[in-house]
Amino acid sequence: MTQPCWYAVYTCVRHEKTVGRQFAERNVDCFVPLYRSVRRWKDRRKTLDLALFPGYVFVRIALSDRLRVLQVPSVVSLISFNGCPAPIDEKEIEVLRQGLARDLRIEPHPYLTVGRRVRLKAGPLAGAEGILVRRKDGCRLVMSIDLLMRSVAVEVDEADVEAIR
Repeated sequence: MTQPCWYAVYTCVRHEKTVGRQFAERNVDCFVPLYRSVRRWKDRRKTLDLALFPGYVFVRIALSDRLRVLQVPSVVSLISFNGCPAPIDEKEIEVLRQGLARDLRIEPHPYLTVGRRVRLKAGPLAGAEGILVRRKDGCRLVMSIDLLMRSVAVEVDEADVEAIR
């Protein structure tokens, strides 16, 4: 209860960045993963920073501090199972942070439950695990946050991937 862990916070739609700013103002350790997307309209193109996990922000808190999180406007709830907030593995958050910090091309991907599990053996995300997906222009590693049932895909070199038994 006093040991800080990462938790997923469910927010109002398209309020992730606002909630992240409000957490920062309240000195709550948070992480709002964003990716760049180019949107085209008839008359222009615009680059937008969008939430990698729409509707979710990650916070690192002790459970005793959850009221500070739930009082922030646009926060709906902490993701819970059987009435108890469910912690997220610290390694999953760290892999996401490292990938975003190195400007890897990361984007949302449909959540996958079947397929071949692999581990990256080299490169900036060495040790990351996920599901290998082939695309016509190369390979991608789909990493999932099981608690949220959401996934992200990052382009990888096929030579850097090893199967997990």
